[in-house]
Amino acid sequence: MKYAQVYQNSIEQPEAFWREQASQIDWFKFPQTILSQDANQNDAWFVDGELNTAYLALDYHVDNGRADQLALIYDSPATNSIEKFTFRQLRDKVALLAGVLQNLGVEKGDRIIIYLPMIPEAAMAMLACARIGAVHSVVFGGFAAKELATRIDDATPKLILSASCGIEFSNTIAYKPLLDEAQSIAAHKVDHCVILQRPQCHAELNGTDLDWQVSLASAKPAEIVPLKATDPLYILYTSGTTGKPKGVVRDNGGHAVALNYSMQAVYDAKPGEVFWAASDVGWVVGHSYIVYAPLIYGCTTLLFEGKPVRTPDAGTFWRVIEEHKVNIFFTAPTAFRAIRKEDPESKCLQQYDISSLRTLFVAGERTDPPTYHWLQDILKVPVIDHWWQTETGWPIASNMVGVEATETKAGSASYPVPGYNVQILSAEHEPLAVLGEGDVVIKRPLPPGCLPTVWGDHDRYVDSYLLQHEGYFHTGDGGYFDEDGYLFIMGRTDDVINVAGHRLSTGEMEEIVASHNAVAECAVVGIEDKDKGQIPVGLTLLKDGVNISGDQLEQELVALVRNSIGPFANFKRSMVVQRLPKTRSGKILRQVIRKIADNKPYEAPATIDDPAILDEIQISLVAAGIGLVSER
Repeated sequence: MKYAQVYQNSIEQPEAFWREQASQIDWFKFPQTILSQDANQNDAWFVDGELNTAYLALDYHVDNGRADQLALIYDSPATNSIEKFTFRQLRDKVALLAGVLQNLGVEKGDRIIIYLPMIPEAAMAMLACARIGAVHSVVFGGFAAKELATRIDDATPKLILSASCGIEFSNTIAYKPLLDEAQSIAAHKVDHCVILQRPQCHAELNGTDLDWQVSLASAKPAEIVPLKATDPLYILYTSGTTGKPKGVVRDNGGHAVALNYSMQAVYDAKPGEVFWAASDVGWVVGHSYIVYAPLIYGCTTLLFEGKPVRTPDAGTFWRVIEEHKVNIFFTAPTAFRAIRKEDPESKCLQQYDISSLRTLFVAGERTDPPTYHWLQDILKVPVIDHWWQTETGWPIASNMVGVEATETKAGSASYPVPGYNVQILSAEHEPLAVLGEGDVVIKRPLPPGCLPTVWGDHDRYVDSYLLQHEGYFHTGDGGYFDEDGYLFIMGRTDDVINVAGHRLSTGEMEEIVASHNAVAECAVVGIEDKDKGQIPVGLTLLKDGVNISGDQLEQELVALVRNSIGPFANFKRSMVVQRLPKTRSGKILRQVIRKIADNKPYEAPATIDDPAILDEIQISLVAAGIGLVSER
């Protein structure tokens, strides 16, 4: 069946379409009710179905002929090591770790925070929680103590699973001091922290801390716990426009059905193939396409520790693909921009046999056309740019190579994925014609796998996603459809930016910058960067009578953001300005500032008090070497 027919069926007959997809996974109790509404009048999928995600990812394959197939490959240039686990081996380790959790009193519905680097135990921890119905919340290992504390207070976990350290390039980052500081900040107190001691760094354990290996020695494997489809699988925090992160909730049933479908329809994967998503389990890509989707579908997944471009060279990607016979590769465009910069003639690629690679997928940020064309030229395989969000958990738009491969267009995410009724609306809620740029929205019901709520705050879910356009889910992105039906995503319409594939809130950074005792007012905007996609830049107004140089203030603000969020935020530039452009209502014109910095034409809004402010901002940006004089 052609893409157009499949897509039409999914929109016109969603219950029949998703009943068929639900039949492709192994339920303990197959759902009779496919689509209904929950107590919040929100769309709910498969409410009377029962299953277990860890069972689908591991036990099912052990019981059905794949016990000795490789399930997980761990490749770590950071530690110069490679480990491999079959489905049986991984199942047994997960069951034993789940037994540790049960020994510590963890029950269905309890939350567990996972603060681990990219090591096999991170995937095992997620699956162990899923096995017994505990709700995991993975916190990216690069987050600072304050960010971790915020998540502890929101999720109120019973336990934290962590390690003695992570490795960033050649540096060893001790996790235990960060963990201790976070717990001292947080109001909620956990019962225990279970710490995995790594040979690169030994952690001193405190009174409530437990050694990971010692805990395993006294545990027995845990049995599978049947769960309702609507029971939560995990909470994943995403940057909020108020600075407070939003806890995206993922259910078990819709998530499993959607991810299983995506492996076939979006990625054209075959069970037994090697699937590599070069991301981190701290982000949604790591949840969906390092841990859950490949294993549920019966693929071998690859977990990579390190930064592929810098550990050790521009050929790391190609070495991994050759060594592990990777069939499908998925990463962010940022990595390839760095490789292209270091090795523009792709000489490293010529040293490796990557003939196993069938398709490359890129996401996390818009792929610039030069990088897109460079990849097509050097790889000679389809390069698929696709688009999705933490909130959806799986792709919203893609070239559906598993249904019908079509021609790709540089800069486009191709077509909406079946199940997503994507439309473009104006600020007045009117549908826009071809090439009309507006809000990218999804007409409800959302397909399975998308977030049903924000953890502990459904009103925030409604305010953030449902109020902007009645009857639609507001993605927060702007874009348009071209005359051939291709979807182009042009960037965020709120204050969230993509820095090297990391989704970060400039609003949160503004709160940190504004906390400096010399700063009276500030704006943080994301501007284009040829390597990282976007980077944050701060504009500050000083308090009267403050005596501090711009260079000193910049150093102190950079340190503040680094300590509060983490170095991956890439906040490295700030400047002092005399005024900030505002509307008469007092709203800072961030989009105008971004356009100036990015050397794009702009017009002063009619509501601005004094258009001369724009010239002052422009001069400041040019003087700082960030922006160029724009054509008016």
